[in-house]
Amino acid sequence: MIKLDNLSRQFRTDSVLTTALNGINLTVNQGEFVAIMGPSGCGKSTLLNVLGMLDSPTSGAYWFAQKDIANDSEKALAKLRKQNLGFVFQSFNLIDELTVYQNVELPLLYQNVPGRERKQRVEAILAQMQIAHRRDHLPQQLSGGQQQRVAVARALIIQPALILADEPTGNLDSQNSEAVMNLLCELNRAGTTIIMVTHSDEDASYASRTVRMRDGQIVADTPAEVKQYA
Repeated sequence: MIKLDNLSRQFRTDSVLTTALNGINLTVNQGEFVAIMGPSGCGKSTLLNVLGMLDSPTSGAYWFAQKDIANDSEKALAKLRKQNLGFVFQSFNLIDELTVYQNVELPLLYQNVPGRERKQRVEAILAQMQIAHRRDHLPQQLSGGQQQRVAVARALIIQPALILADEPTGNLDSQNSEAVMNLLCELNRAGTTIIMVTHSDEDASYASRTVRMRDGQIVADTPAEVKQYA
């Protein structure tokens, strides 16, 4: 699904050149669950932004579904994002003024999905996430665990091939963290590819593979001891 070939990302401010990613080589196959770990400032977030097509590499190749997209236009990347990627963030990134239903429906509006189909898909995913009883609530009326379920539902509504998760349990207590990680495992078991950035060894233990970064480079890429989940 994904192949990065000698990929680098540099940022220049005034006369200072910073290398955030330095010669990254990485392959992620369809159906994998990959955890990316490393200290703050090691390049994890930059790598996730490049993988999510929110940023472009300075050099190297990014193959997605057997096509090098490293130099594609923003319009082409936006189309790929809308069709293939779901995002789950630490801060949930729900829109406060919209209800649960409306937050989950929003990606389908961007894709111009007809109203009847939108209704069917939103109701189905809310039921799957066990959040249908909160459909008319606003985000601030939900617990952290419930907000993250809504965020996952919004990511899944486009039926993405790939979910990118950035510290998905960072704002949750241990009980809700476990619930969210079990949910990601269930999605992965159903065939969704997941790439997750995390500082948590506990969360990484749910993945099938752990990639460790330091100073903009991959320093280890090993199978994880997969955690058993309910």
